[in-house]
This record gives sequence, structure tokens and C-alpha cells, in this order.
Amino acid sequence: MENKNSEIIVYSTAWCSDCKRAKKFFGEQRISYKNIDIDENPEFVSVVEKINNGMRAVPTIVFPDGSIMTEPTNAELAEKLGLNTIAQRKFYDVIIIGGGTSGLTASIYLAREGLDTLVIERGALGGQVGVTQMMDNFPGFDQGISGADFADRLGRQAKRFGVEVIQATEVSGISKENTGYLCVSTRPRNNYGCKAVLFATGAHYRRLGVPGEDALIGSRVHFCGTCDGAFYKDKHVLVVGGGNSGFEEGLFLTKYASQVDIVEFMPEVKASKIIQDKVFSLPNMSVTVNHSIKELVVEGRNNLAGIKVEDRATGEIKTWHHDGIFIFIGLLPNSELLKGVVELDKMGFVVTDKTLMTAIPGLFAAGDVRSGSTKQAASAAGEGATAALMIRDYVRSIG
Repeated sequence: MENKNSEIIVYSTAWCSDCKRAKKFFGEQRISYKNIDIDENPEFVSVVEKINNGMRAVPTIVFPDGSIMTEPTNAELAEKLGLNTIAQRKFYDVIIIGGGTSGLTASIYLAREGLDTLVIERGALGGQVGVTQMMDNFPGFDQGISGADFADRLGRQAKRFGVEVIQATEVSGISKENTGYLCVSTRPRNNYGCKAVLFATGAHYRRLGVPGEDALIGSRVHFCGTCDGAFYKDKHVLVVGGGNSGFEEGLFLTKYASQVDIVEFMPEVKASKIIQDKVFSLPNMSVTVNHSIKELVVEGRNNLAGIKVEDRATGEIKTWHHDGIFIFIGLLPNSELLKGVVELDKMGFVVTDKTLMTAIPGLFAAGDVRSGSTKQAASAAGEGATAALMIRDYVRSIG
């Protein structure tokens, strides 16, 4: 089938779990695509049926080269996109779990020290920084740099020094072997041995935890403006969160939405002044403080019929109307793999000593997932470099 567009086209429906999974996969890999909901655009039903010999099968995905995949697995999508998902070897000096700023920085330092290094990343290289619209405060970029560009540069730099990278790969376990080495297991059934592991899995955005949220995630509730902003061209969206992330994502969403409103739970926003000034200078953006979201009103399968909010000063309940909602209210650590394995703090962040090593010899942690980290890109890079030097010394000490 000829695809006259230069982007991937995903024919989907809001109720299809495989559609959500495929779109999530593209979002995690930061791969742009055009989504066509055939329930909302019935004129495309015949296109899907023609492709699938009369069957209304979704997701049906058409690639720029004209090739088509129907109901593909994540592994099949990874292969189509040319992503390496299986490592070349079974043993490395160091395995880094997480290809964000900390992990990639550490890999560069380790490779330059002559250590065989493998980076395992389930999404796109760069982590959270890859979906940041603009980084104005990272040293060395006097004009700023987009998060996507910064992430791409980090990935290329790591590979230039010989770091092996596998993507779209999820780690299922970390264990200590009788040999004293560590074993990293990935899904479905691959095991890799190493002398040391750096756990640099980062963090993810918190949810609201209100009625209606779960039913709308992926259709009207989002956590990534870069991934899903294009769905809201000329529409009204609400951004929840008055920190830097909320303001930056709000600014990015103005590329698509005709109106972007920001709401903050506390009486004052926490975004830096320079970002606040940009937001307040735009006529199609507004900021409301001291309001709490109580419920997302769901109508039908995936329609956001209203957003119930409480004015925390007066107790008044209001109903706002937006086409979609983007949530940026803080981070939770991606530390599930280490629960019951090493010490975590009360929020679930990984506890380390001053060398960034956990209670398990050879298992280190750095970046946003580590307890006490500052959740800033520059400090994440610094922790990555520090962890690499500590790991180098550790590997030398065990011979």
C-alpha cells in the first residue's frame, strides 16, 4: 500500500488495548506517527478492511515505505524499526540499566576507561530529557538545546566510544551469582553476566488518583506533550502542575492547541521565573493556582465530559471543560525491580552510600531513581560520571 505521507499512520480505536500498547511503544521510542481513530473517522473503516481482506483489524500500521503491520507485537515493531533488542555477548564488565542522562554519561566514561559496557533501555535513549521542549540551563549550550537533540547527541556519543546499546528491552531481574558476578535478566528469556551494574532507570510522572483518570489514560489523559500533543490541534487542553515540567510542556502544547490552561494545587507555582515569564506573555495560556482536581467526568467510552475542580480557598466546586488533560505533578522512581532487594527510602528511591553503591556489592544507582538526587539534567550527568569512576575502581578491586 502506498503511503504518501512521510510519517507512520496508525489506524486504531480508543477501546483497543493493542492500539494503546502500539502507540505507547511509539511514544516511548519518541517516534512520531499520525493516529486515525476509525470510530471517530468512519470514512477510514473501508481502508482498514481493504488492507485486512475484509477484517476490521486494529491496530493497522502503515509505514512510509508502504509496508503494513496488523496487530504487531512490540518485538515485531522493534525489529521493523531496526532497534537492537538482544546483546551481542553474554558477559560485560558493566551493564547499565537505563539510557537516560545518567546512564549514557556513565557509559561514555566507562567505555573511555576501556570497560566493556552494555546499556539496556526499554524506551528511547535520553529518558525524561528527551521529551523536554527546551533545555536552557544545561552548561555549555548558551542558546539552549531541545531535549530531543540533546538525547540524540548523548546516544551518538556513547556509541562513538564503543558502548553497546539495546532498546525496547525490559529488564526483569537482577541477581547475585555464586561466582560473585551479577546477572541481569531481560524479557523474554535472556541473561547477561557482569562485574557491576548501574541502575539508572529514572522516574515517571505521578497520577492524579481521582475517579475517571484510569478510564481516560491514553485517550484524553496524557503524561507526555511531545508524544500526544499533536492530537489536540486547535483544541483546548489543561496542564496539571505548576513546576518547570508543567510550564515547559504547556509551552510546547501551544504548538498544537489553541488554548492551554495550567492549574496548580498550591497557592503559588514553582516554575522558574524565566519560564513563568514566557507563559504569562502568551495570550492563549492561563494559570490558575490553589485549585484541586477532584474528578474527571467520563461520558461514553473515552469522552472527557468535564473536569471537577475545587477552589481550595473557598471550597467551591467548579466544572471545567477541556478536550484533553496533561499531568505533570512530580516524579515517582522506576525502582520496582529493586523492591525487597536493596534499601529504598519512603518514596521508593534507591538508597546508596557515598560511592553510589547499594548494599549489594557491585550494584550502583545514579540519577533520578536515587534517593537524594536533585532531578536535574546537569546533576544527572554529574552523577553518571561519578558512578562511572566509582564503578571503575570497584571493577579494578575485584580483578
